[in-house]
Amino acid sequence: MSPHRSAPAPALAVVGATGAVGSILLQILSQRADVWGGIRLIASPRSAGRVLAVRGQETEVLALTEDAFEGLGKGDVVLFLTPAEVSARWAPVVTARGAVVVDQSPAFREDPEVPLVVPEVNAPAVRNRPRGIVAGPDCVTAAMIAALGALHAEYGLADLAVSSYQAASRSGRAGAEALRRQLSLVAGSPLGEHPGDVRRAVGEDTGPFAAPLALNVVPWSGELRADGWSSHELAVRAETRRILGLETLPVSVTCVQVPVVTGHSLTVRARFEREVVAAHAREILEAAPGVVLVDDPAAGEWPTPADAAGTDPAWVGRLRGSLDDARALEFFVCADNLRKGAALNAAQISELIAGEFAQLAL
Repeated sequence: MSPHRSAPAPALAVVGATGAVGSILLQILSQRADVWGGIRLIASPRSAGRVLAVRGQETEVLALTEDAFEGLGKGDVVLFLTPAEVSARWAPVVTARGAVVVDQSPAFREDPEVPLVVPEVNAPAVRNRPRGIVAGPDCVTAAMIAALGALHAEYGLADLAVSSYQAASRSGRAGAEALRRQLSLVAGSPLGEHPGDVRRAVGEDTGPFAAPLALNVVPWSGELRADGWSSHELAVRAETRRILGLETLPVSVTCVQVPVVTGHSLTVRARFEREVVAAHAREILEAAPGVVLVDDPAAGEWPTPADAAGTDPAWVGRLRGSLDDARALEFFVCADNLRKGAALNAAQISELIAGEFAQLAL
């Protein structure tokens, strides 16, 4: 008979369970090891009463009220897949009960008392959470950071320039639906050959995008900040610094929306503290957790967002040494922005916390 007292497995509550990321998280929970004593689904009052399947069990969605957190306490995890204002309002309610919050919104990403965690890169940071909250990064940051983290550990990252090519579903279901609507308006037409013809066909309603996205790319994502930078560009810069522990790392980011439903892509130029041998960098990426290298240009093999959609890894290709700097590497990376960029990272953080409390119970 074991001398150790067994403890009940922690409970997991998912706030925002009916959203675009929430639906993917429920799939992930059904595919990964079951570490939860129970799973509670919470959403806005308009979604309350819906019944969703979680690990083969029909579960009713609760309205987001204080009653929804009844019975949750120390050792339990509440995962927020909600807008920042919702997370900011309700996270303190949860932590006051003793449960840990995992938040995927921007609400706490810049808070020095809230660790910003990508488990493949800085998993130990999850244990230092003075406010009882752990944050996950922006989906663009999440797409590239596992590859960058592995290379940084070997060579020491010194400078970073990134362009992102972001999927419409970054804006959730509204973004994906807007792109599909626009595509239906231009399909089979000779549009795109004359100034303004795509704009006229799409009309004034461009959805969450600053310009028509069908047959187009839009060099803007987020809100305007000082000196012409966007909030999303500054977020990727700040988050990369925090996750890698490089507070003064020079980072330049340009965010571009492209007519892809799911899957962010990035071009990355990373400069390191010492000379990089591309063949060795390839070996590092082949062994890096959360990364798959697909890189054979002669055979036409490289990652694309259409192939990355619905998968867990970050897919890296077009890896090559810079022509002008022996300390620089250039590569292309794709990842599912809803899965790898949000739901999976949140699930992994939650499992780390569950494992932490399981160890304490032994």
